[in-house]
Amino acid sequence: MSVTRPAGESSDRIFLENVRFFGHHGVTKAQQTVGAWFSVDVELSLDLTPASLSDDLGATVDYGEVAQRIVEIGTKDRVNLLERLAGLLADALLREFPARKVRLRVRKLTPPLEGLHGIPGVEITRTR
Repeated sequence: MSVTRPAGESSDRIFLENVRFFGHHGVTKAQQTVGAWFSVDVELSLDLTPASLSDDLGATVDYGEVAQRIVEIGTKDRVNLLERLAGLLADALLREFPARKVRLRVRKLTPPLEGLHGIPGVEITRTR
């Protein structure tokens, strides 16, 4: 049986939740020196029909490679804002993987901020 979909109409997605790394991102001196744990959820939109028919890793996106890139970028250079970090991640994933759209949530799990109760984060979506 052959399954085809018109280009751009697929609602297929690969997602990863809670990819964690330790980084020194933030505006305050404490955030930059003490650091914090970060968590990233990512969703990549692409047609998964070829992989579902072939059972071949080469016909899809290897989510292990996606997780590795998230950690590499998140631990490489320091940035001030979660918005900047999310943008860097989304741009790299769109550039390096065959996704039409990337949706990311970046959360700072352990911010060294006195009086903060909760987990700050941002969510962005980028499209090719």
